Amino acid sequence: MADDSLRAKWDARHGDAEKSPSVARVLEENLHLLPPSGHALDLACGLGGNALVLAEQGLDVSAWDLSPVAIERLQGIAAAEGLTNLQAEVRDVERQPPSSGSFDVIVVSYYLERTLIPALISALKPGGLIFYQTFTAIAVGDEGPSNPDFRLGDNELLDLFRPLKVRCYREEDRLGDLTRGVRDVAMLVAERSVSGLRG
Repeated sequence: MADDSLRAKWDARHGDAEKSPSVARVLEENLHLLPPSGHALDLACGLGGNALVLAEQGLDVSAWDLSPVAIERLQGIAAAEGLTNLQAEVRDVERQPPSSGSFDVIVVSYYLERTLIPALISALKPGGLIFYQTFTAIAVGDEGPSNPDFRLGDNELLDLFRPLKVRCYREEDRLGDLTRGVRDVAMLVAERSVSGLRG
């Protein structure tokens, strides 16, 4: 669970004026899969790069993060860009996960809390999509958390979202030319079936 020291850590990181919002590759490369309208969630949004892109695509967006500093910065950017369809709020997502059947789209990038995955699956409306990207244990570079608990095992993301229908997946391990491709992360786009979850 989150505590004051964790919040302070992220406040310090998001308060760095040189840092700016960035969009996750899994979302950027798969914008064409988004519905034309609906309610989207950028979970553990940080500075909200994903939320901003979702709002620009015309979705109604909720952006949640533990860090008040991150949320304040995102609110300022959204206001400056006239994105009235983006609502950012401070929220501890582990203590207050999204409610069942509440979102058409959920985006999660570089945040891994395995116990939250069932709530994320449940939070998708029928036909809803999740875009998920985070670090893998098998890596080429040195980016990402040093704690192995915050890195995915081989093909673990597929297992975590097994009840959903996979629409896009990339995890390239250390195969082939290591200077090319998608390294150090796994990326997934998956859909909740209109008729319910898979068995």
